[in-house]
Amino acid sequence: MAINGFGVSEFQLVLLRRMADFQPGLVEEAMRRLGATRTSMREANKRWQAMVRAPRFPRGAARYAAVLGPAEVSVPRRIGDLACVARQWALPLWPELRFEVLLGPAEIGGPLLNEWLVRAAGAPAPVLRTLADLAPWSCVVGDVGAAFPPAVPREGSAPTRFRLDFAAPDADGRLRPCEADFTWGLLQEVRPMAGRGMDMPSDAR
Repeated sequence: MAINGFGVSEFQLVLLRRMADFQPGLVEEAMRRLGATRTSMREANKRWQAMVRAPRFPRGAARYAAVLGPAEVSVPRRIGDLACVARQWALPLWPELRFEVLLGPAEIGGPLLNEWLVRAAGAPAPVLRTLADLAPWSCVVGDVGAAFPPAVPREGSAPTRFRLDFAAPDADGRLRPCEADFTWGLLQEVRPMAGRGMDMPSDAR
């Protein structure tokens, strides 16, 4: 499935383009696996930006179906009081993950609420016990949130970025406040929050 020659491979390059700011080495390796170059990555991103801005290009989940084909999974999901739908697609670069879009209730037009990589159903989550386990690209937002509760979500520095504040043991077993940056839901970088507290419930500290 592709639209005007833009399909799964090109879409993966779009995701990689946003990750290159954090992990250029991992992106270079992924491009070699795709047989792509920096030029083709930039061109794919440029084409994607032009398509999503075009008046006739599909909106919401339909834009992803246009380039990735029918969703592999479509399941109901409740977010608070909202009855939402999550649709997922497999991507060859990350076989244990799925690209997911979250759609709001149909009665308010099914708006696109979120779009990122998530752990595939049935795929084992990585074992995350200490900061040393948090390698770039090893986990997604849900993995870190489940391993180190109560993680606090923060707005990222760009629409495709997401941040979590959390605390995890270091190599000596001492609990360290940290912040993790994700791009398209995939972990990119973890930094200590020296001298900063975390806005967490007092009984969890």
